[in-house]
Amino acid sequence: MFIAPISSEHLDQHQRGYPRPQLRRDEWYSLNGSWEFALDPDGAWGAPAEVQWAYHILVPFAPEVPLSGVGHTGFFRACWYRKRCELPPRDLGERWSLIFGAVDWHATVWINGICAGEHTGGYTPFNFDITHLVSGSECEIVVRAEDDPLDLAKPRGKQDWQLEPHSIWYPRTSGIWQTVWMEKVPATRIARVCLTPSLARWDIGVEVWLEGERRNDLHLGVTLRNRDSVLAADRYLIVNDEVHRGIALSDPGIDDSRNELLWSPQAPNLIDIEFQVWGPRGELIDSMHSYTALRTATVQGDRFLLNGRPYLLRMVLDQGYWPDGGLTAPNDAALRRDVEVTREMGFNGVRKHQKIEDPRYLYWADTIGLAVWEEMPSAYRFTRLSVERLSREWTAVIQRDYGHPCIVAWVPINESWGVPNLPDNPRERHYVQALYHLTKTLDATRPVIGNDGWESVATDIISIHDYDDQPARMAARYHAEDVRPRLFKRERPGGRLLILEGHSPAEHPLMLTEFGGIALRTDAGTWGYSTCRTPEEFARAYAQLLEVVRNLALLAGFCYTQFADTYQEANGLLYADRTPKIPMQQIAAATGGRAAPREGGLEQLQAATETSEGR
Repeated sequence: MFIAPISSEHLDQHQRGYPRPQLRRDEWYSLNGSWEFALDPDGAWGAPAEVQWAYHILVPFAPEVPLSGVGHTGFFRACWYRKRCELPPRDLGERWSLIFGAVDWHATVWINGICAGEHTGGYTPFNFDITHLVSGSECEIVVRAEDDPLDLAKPRGKQDWQLEPHSIWYPRTSGIWQTVWMEKVPATRIARVCLTPSLARWDIGVEVWLEGERRNDLHLGVTLRNRDSVLAADRYLIVNDEVHRGIALSDPGIDDSRNELLWSPQAPNLIDIEFQVWGPRGELIDSMHSYTALRTATVQGDRFLLNGRPYLLRMVLDQGYWPDGGLTAPNDAALRRDVEVTREMGFNGVRKHQKIEDPRYLYWADTIGLAVWEEMPSAYRFTRLSVERLSREWTAVIQRDYGHPCIVAWVPINESWGVPNLPDNPRERHYVQALYHLTKTLDATRPVIGNDGWESVATDIISIHDYDDQPARMAARYHAEDVRPRLFKRERPGGRLLILEGHSPAEHPLMLTEFGGIALRTDAGTWGYSTCRTPEEFARAYAQLLEVVRNLALLAGFCYTQFADTYQEANGLLYADRTPKIPMQQIAAATGGRAAPREGGLEQLQAATETSEGR
């Protein structure tokens, strides 16, 4: 059997950037590429020795999608992966860490025939120290991914439970769908960091946790840089494997100077951070790189504030699917291009709908400048099990993505999915309220939308989904000064109450977070919320609708549906392959209400990011 060596030069074609951009090590080994593969339709096999290997699959693409080389879209409860590789030499005391970006849904991992561990949850990373399971350099990795296609009590987002995709649900994603990689790590190492900026104190809150072999008399070095300037360089005693400190920066005091450090979509200024763990004799034990930004996202009265100033969010709903890759982008360049195209269309933000996006997308949003609403994929049954599953994984999602400056809001529930009896069931209302407060507990720095779309029982922003295709009716519904009492008591976009009894909207910001959905020339089997037959008609309809929505003083922001066609849902501004349906400058002019910027404008904005992989 051929055993493929892995080396630091083997950066695969799928992800040329480091898969975990906010906690980077210098030496890593991608395991993406060809793996042996087997389908287990009934989930009958329990151990690697039972598996009948029949295929090869291209990791990290799910077996349902064409790019995987398998393309099996039927039902199956489990699938299996096997890869044999030869590990490079490691120094005495170094450990091997095997890391998975995401595996849907329940993963069990064996190394050289011995179980290394299990993980439940389809959207968050996990890792195992496999050093004790590897003797010599040969390593056989086997993964069993269990993913019941009919289980509606687990967070599954837009993955269909019917055999063929229907309505607004799409093909399933099973197994490995994000990068797999290996790292050599020291016996005592940095496990997690948490970075919290404060404009009130003009400092960066730094929390660091170690794992592995416990040692005494260790110190943590932290160096913050912006471009070529050192902002701070401090060293702290590590107590009980933890450090919790606030690093004060020199406050220039004047907005013009402050703005050179603040992050926004228009000026995505990032602060590079180097962490070093030092031993009692001054020896370097571990080092990692990260980044953060000085940025606040809050609400005040009826406005959304970015860095303490009112900021109109112009967002587009993006489901993050690709025609041949499903939830997995064909390459890192495609993730970057999606961020760029969103900006070129005149939007300053994106609502990632029913998907926890690849960290590389968030990296490009941080670097290029794009605000992101992050939304938890829904479960569709309300049971004790579904509550436990979603709460556990949502906690892990917030931990993974807390540090990304681009994320300006969290959305745990969409359109009462998973809580179908919200108006009448106190338990479901308590659940949404609990998720809201859990999110605020884990992250007190960002707004939380407890249930996006309608039936709010706990939220910082009143969000509305309204697919009325008549601009005049939209203007009449939302334009009046006294619209709030009437809107909350009488209007029911989508047939739903916006506010449930017992929840006072007070002066919360109000946003139209789904509207539009205009389809161009739908073919048989495709659909949109409204339909245009020619590009000219499509351009006119989009411009007229955006003209109304942009000028509604009531709104603190909006989100148009949607970024690109997604399978049978043909209501994107772009086709599924990201080709624009009308000229980009027309889209940008309608979105922003002014002449579209030249391409060079965005290129100039990105000029400083060309070397950003060094962060």
